[in-house]
Amino acid sequence: MENVVITVIGLDKPGIVAGITKIIADSNSNIVDIKQTIMQDLFTMIMMIDIESSNKQLSELKEELEKLGAEINVKITVQHENIFKYMHRL
Repeated sequence: MENVVITVIGLDKPGIVAGITKIIADSNSNIVDIKQTIMQDLFTMIMMIDIESSNKQLSELKEELEKLGAEINVKITVQHENIFKYMHRL
């Protein structure tokens, strides 16, 4: 597997998960794990996706997700699992 971590934060509204998962599905990537919560009006989500069979480069996927984030006014961050682990090690 080649995993990518996606984090999302912003004001809750309908369609956030749908928009993100559509981009992931269209890229032929697979959701490995997903956690989301709503704290008052704040939506937060973290996903692990496998891009090994993706028909898009990581940079393309990241660009599409960040563009969606700007359109729906949420912050979407996309990081390869290896970079995420390196940046957040103790």
